[in-house]
Amino acid sequence: MTQPRLKHFGWGREGEGITPEEETFVWSRIRERVHTNEFDEVTPPRLEEIKLAPPRVKPPASLVAVASTKLYDRAAHTYGKSYPEYVRGLVGDYSAAPDVVVYPRNEREIAAVLDWAGAAQASITPFGGGSSVVGGVEPRVDGHKGSVTIDLREMHRVVEVDATSRAARIEAGAFGPALEAQLKPHHLTLRHFPQSFEFSTLGGWIATRSGGHFATLYTHIDDLVESLRVVTPKGTLETRRLPGSGAGPSPDRLLIGSEGILGIITEAWMRLQARPQFRAGGAVKFPDFFTAARACRTIAQAGLYPANCRILDPQEAYNTGAGDVKSAIMMLAFESGDHPVEAWMARALECCRDHGGDLEQAGSTDAHREGAAGRWRSAFIRMPYARERTIQRGIIGDTFETAITWERFEAFHDKVKAATEQAIRDATGQEGQVTCRFTHVYPDGPAPYFTFHAAGRHGKLAEQWYAIKSVGLDVVIAGGGTVTHHHAVGRDHRPWYDRQRPPLFAEALKAAKRVLDPNGLLNPGVLIDP
Repeated sequence: MTQPRLKHFGWGREGEGITPEEETFVWSRIRERVHTNEFDEVTPPRLEEIKLAPPRVKPPASLVAVASTKLYDRAAHTYGKSYPEYVRGLVGDYSAAPDVVVYPRNEREIAAVLDWAGAAQASITPFGGGSSVVGGVEPRVDGHKGSVTIDLREMHRVVEVDATSRAARIEAGAFGPALEAQLKPHHLTLRHFPQSFEFSTLGGWIATRSGGHFATLYTHIDDLVESLRVVTPKGTLETRRLPGSGAGPSPDRLLIGSEGILGIITEAWMRLQARPQFRAGGAVKFPDFFTAARACRTIAQAGLYPANCRILDPQEAYNTGAGDVKSAIMMLAFESGDHPVEAWMARALECCRDHGGDLEQAGSTDAHREGAAGRWRSAFIRMPYARERTIQRGIIGDTFETAITWERFEAFHDKVKAATEQAIRDATGQEGQVTCRFTHVYPDGPAPYFTFHAAGRHGKLAEQWYAIKSVGLDVVIAGGGTVTHHHAVGRDHRPWYDRQRPPLFAEALKAAKRVLDPNGLLNPGVLIDP
């Protein structure tokens, strides 16, 4: 059956949203966080109320069948899901809307779009599923005469499955659920589940170096790519399908994380895994966040490779309904498609007990869906729907995630948290809240994920948001962390990415851009200047 279309404003599909019960819970927690009960509310415009300028470029007859200049298509492809994009959408500012949205069905049509856009001097934005939270899919003209967005949703097939090597050739426009549904009859899974899984595509995951839900081992999309096909303005590029290679710098690595500036990823051979048959999991309480982090480090360095080893600080646990604000909580889980995992779970729990961990519930197949673990899981999946409601009442809520080595983590955490809390006071004149959790852990360090909330003021929300987030990222870069662990760079993180990457590498990336996209059509302003 045909599903409802994606919203032009907000998360998910038309008709979807948080339930009244979820909204009551969200506002009960927000009132505690921002210390106020008074909110001015602004309602986003309905689709028919949005006014767009006439298209500056028009598709040729050969592309009319796959191109659209309709209001919905242009409005729904104007923004991703970053906070400043929500702010502009809330007030009806869709001035960045693409002139044309194209839904190619094959590589030939993609090449034709690139040729036409080049001749028309129009910029090209690869859209993926539009779930970017860093300003990665907003069309920009930047000296061109118009803008074109490419949406690959018509290229969504699992084309070929190699069960012997456990890999599949998959078109880049496949959304997460459809991809997994096609693999299920083969008893295989890509096992890549970012929070945006339902509303993001394979090509988007590869282009942004997506991180999946799993905390260790095969979690970044980098680990799962076997080979790629990419259509560029200069021609088609295909890498060789291999389990590994030492033949010079990897072309795959150049394209993974390129965020659409070098070409359009059309398909990839992806490494698969057997669907899990054995599971064990649960939640463990700790007296404080740093103690939980030390237990995390012990587990990560023991080579146990849990599917989940995520910790929430006490306030983060409380905000999601998983805790009582007195304890930090670890979500711990193991799974396998080959063997029982109780021995691994038992050893991980020994590590937790060595650090004062108090087991709430663990061991059963469904423990990851029960108790604190289940409550957190539900909040993790559902809370993106809350953002479109909270912003209407002037709440500034956003995240930034990073990674740092273990020996620097505790001091780094305290500096980032304190600086961001002060930035909230400076920007809004009020107290807000900053919390932290781990999304991933490695033997040499964690990936801390900071969330901040504040009561903002309509008309100043984007300015206040930037003032807060920029201070946090300044401290992240000064402290030796990365500007992003799995959310990509986009335009929101560009100033800090420029400070993180070596200057000579920036020149090498620009040189690659000049070769593959000599007219600078693709995603201008992302990663490098247009």
